[in-house]
Amino acid sequence: MEYRKFENTLIVRLDPDEEICEQLLFLAQKEHIALASLNGLGAVKAFTVGVFNTETKEYLANTFEGPYEIVSLTGTLTTKDGVPYLHAHFAAGDDKGRVSGGHLNRAVISATAEIVLTLIPGTVERKFSKQIGLNLFDFQ
Repeated sequence: MEYRKFENTLIVRLDPDEEICEQLLFLAQKEHIALASLNGLGAVKAFTVGVFNTETKEYLANTFEGPYEIVSLTGTLTTKDGVPYLHAHFAAGDDKGRVSGGHLNRAVISATAEIVLTLIPGTVERKFSKQIGLNLFDFQ
């Protein structure tokens, strides 16, 4: 991973075999990022995405392998108990133009990824909601 910072924006390049979530959390820790939005594109060779079942309160995950182009990577970096917390959604298309996506659990770069992080002054913590079953924004 390489990146450059411009005022409130980080321009990030991920390289082959790097994992998106891992690298973004590492970067958030290194740069002391408490609140940011992100978007990106690129190419991956494997990814796992999920859909949250609101009745059972669990994620249903799907894993894909092969050549895929990222058509959407969007999300937020916040904190939970003072530690960086990534919430991202991801969609990628295969060589037939079929797109699969959902909540991003894991994505391994095949060629590159270009990600833009927009830093937001302040902090928004996350707190687990028993009612929903997810870590939600906590504005307390």
